[in-house]
Amino acid sequence: MPVTDAQVRKLMEEMSKHNKIGLASMRAGMDRKTGRKYLREGKLPSQIQHPRRWRTRKDPFEKDWSQIAEMLKDAPELEAKALFEWLQEQRPDRYEPGQLRTLQRRIKQWRAKEGPDKEVFFAQEHRPAEAMQTDFTWCTELGITISGQPFKHMLCHPVLPYSNWQWATVCRSESFAALKRGVQQAVMRLGRVPRFHQTDNTTAATYKPQEGKRCFNDDYQRLMDHFGMTPRTIAVGKSNQNGDGESLNGALKRKLKQHLLLRGSNDFDTVQQYECWVQQILEKSNQKCCNKVAQELKAMRPLMASRLPEYTQEQIRVSSQSTVRIKHNTYSVPSRLIGEKVTVHIYDDRIQIFYGGTLQLTVERLLGKFGHKIDYRHIIWSLVRKPGAFQRYKYRQELFPGLIFRRAYDALCERFGNGYRADCQYLRILHLAAAVSEQEVETALELLLNEKASFDADQVKALVQPDKPKVPEMVPFEADLNEYDELLQRCSEVMP
Repeated sequence: MPVTDAQVRKLMEEMSKHNKIGLASMRAGMDRKTGRKYLREGKLPSQIQHPRRWRTRKDPFEKDWSQIAEMLKDAPELEAKALFEWLQEQRPDRYEPGQLRTLQRRIKQWRAKEGPDKEVFFAQEHRPAEAMQTDFTWCTELGITISGQPFKHMLCHPVLPYSNWQWATVCRSESFAALKRGVQQAVMRLGRVPRFHQTDNTTAATYKPQEGKRCFNDDYQRLMDHFGMTPRTIAVGKSNQNGDGESLNGALKRKLKQHLLLRGSNDFDTVQQYECWVQQILEKSNQKCCNKVAQELKAMRPLMASRLPEYTQEQIRVSSQSTVRIKHNTYSVPSRLIGEKVTVHIYDDRIQIFYGGTLQLTVERLLGKFGHKIDYRHIIWSLVRKPGAFQRYKYRQELFPGLIFRRAYDALCERFGNGYRADCQYLRILHLAAAVSEQEVETALELLLNEKASFDADQVKALVQPDKPKVPEMVPFEADLNEYDELLQRCSEVMP
């Protein structure tokens, strides 16, 4: 193991104390002869050693290097592994798998000496109040749970690059509703607005036309106009142009991880409680850069715009299947709304459906496209009258609210056979769950399944049907009018 400069300095220090080479060498962690050598030279290892300019072994690629260099000049993007595999095919008797690392080092040196110029990144000077950068970041690695259930989510993370002021809101996807909520909360928190608002090429803010670069969505452009900010994006594939937001994403998640360890639990009662916890941490963090934030606020324009609703609104007609299609996903609604136009409020995490100004339904919003969320309670009243439709219903799997219902249907098929009779029995059970209580029906089914006895809908109904209350026998009330006569007589005796 080579001797370091620190060891030689330690050797010199020990020698100045007691002038004993053996003891000084031992305390410096080197041999006595080595210690004597450095005392004689009077120099540090870095001053004695010279860079090695010779090879310790023969270059295995010497014969083919000219050809390799020509190939790299013609196609600089060629990788060492691909070239090595090609060399092995051309000359299988000359090269072995263990020589790949040698070729990688040779090509690395060639690129540094003779390769093409690389892209240079230029550090930019941030100006106060010029721009707000907003980015989305996944936080699944934090292991957050809501009431014990894993919570897959993102943070919408606006930052001011000059002062590193930052804010965050919890969201489930990189949607326009999430971007709108995050940006609005940030500017409302500041009370002022910068000149520009910058994002990457997220579909929440931009779209790609048939030709040319990405353009801003109409909804996003209206949001920017409302708050008086000019939108701008980074170049496609140039995430470094949003570098401040990207770096603060990582710093924020590390900070949250540390606070979770101090908290001692990753579980929160509600999403709102979790979001408040995140924002409290950011408030404390923002206080550390209050001087620069004050400079930015002074240079910003006052916020004159009012708060916008955190949802987008659409008018949709309910189909004959008792469903509505919202953002490429299908949701069931009460069948009484078939054929009617409903007003839909689309939030980042939920969908609210109104008819005539009255809320009819709130449902969790689906992520992605081509999903469906069918509630059997919305359609079971029609399905029991048309049981033949159950067998090939498009969303048939949604009509099994849980594993117990699926097992119950399989048991009915074993008793009545796969077909119409088993379907009728199951639909009657499902109708009972909608009319009485899904939990009570599930408990009754579990009891019957555990007994391993065949059953039908009537047996389930008998277990679930509540007992009719008995009307108590009441004795008719008979008033005694003599008591009133006595009362009137006493009153007349008292009064003069």
